[in-house]
Amino acid sequence: MFDRLVGADPHVQEGESAIWIWAPIITKQCPECENSPNYHEDSDCGYDETPPEEWSEGLVGFKPAPVFDISQTEGEPLPDLDTEATGDAGDLVEQLTAAADDLGVTVRIIPANEWTHGEAKGICEQLSLIDMQPRVEVRDRENDADLARTLVHEYAHALLHFDVDDDTERSKREVEAEAVAYVVGRYCGLDTSGSAFYLAAWESDDPEVVRERLGRISRTAEELIDVLEERLAR
Repeated sequence: MFDRLVGADPHVQEGESAIWIWAPIITKQCPECENSPNYHEDSDCGYDETPPEEWSEGLVGFKPAPVFDISQTEGEPLPDLDTEATGDAGDLVEQLTAAADDLGVTVRIIPANEWTHGEAKGICEQLSLIDMQPRVEVRDRENDADLARTLVHEYAHALLHFDVDDDTERSKREVEAEAVAYVVGRYCGLDTSGSAFYLAAWESDDPEVVRERLGRISRTAEELIDVLEERLAR
């Protein structure tokens, strides 16, 4: 479904209505109140140790954004969506695999020639018989940035969805996990803009359910970022 969504395209057919989704707002974030500079100024937060231009970027909220299904457009065919993350991952893969114990997850990076899960880049499945934890396996590849994004995606499944057994939720759970991968990847300096995580799958959800999902994405992304930051500080 998600590779069929495009942004405001100049060839959208006349009379078509946009699908409104929630897209993340990534900007400078106060280290204390976690608001953007504008909201920080209007808040009661007294943090002033560093100026806003030196703050790190983070998820400060979501905003509505219009998208159109490919069937609502005309003209030249759109290229296939490339969902691979890019950028300098440094030792991020090593840090993420080392963080597995902190997250309560068993993780393995499987050589490509030993991978038995088809085109999937990663999986999160039954409890490990060794330590009775969610087990994450990812297919090894040369692109460390994308390998790191996949690790975060599968960690999000382990933290958010491991005890959920409802096939009707499958696509929505994929959106949640990919949203977490997008946010954490951006925080770590990767280009994850190709991630097809937009929340169109939530179109029929009750507003309270949508808010609950957004809360889970934010909390899970923060948990993963905190674990990485703690490991870097050791």
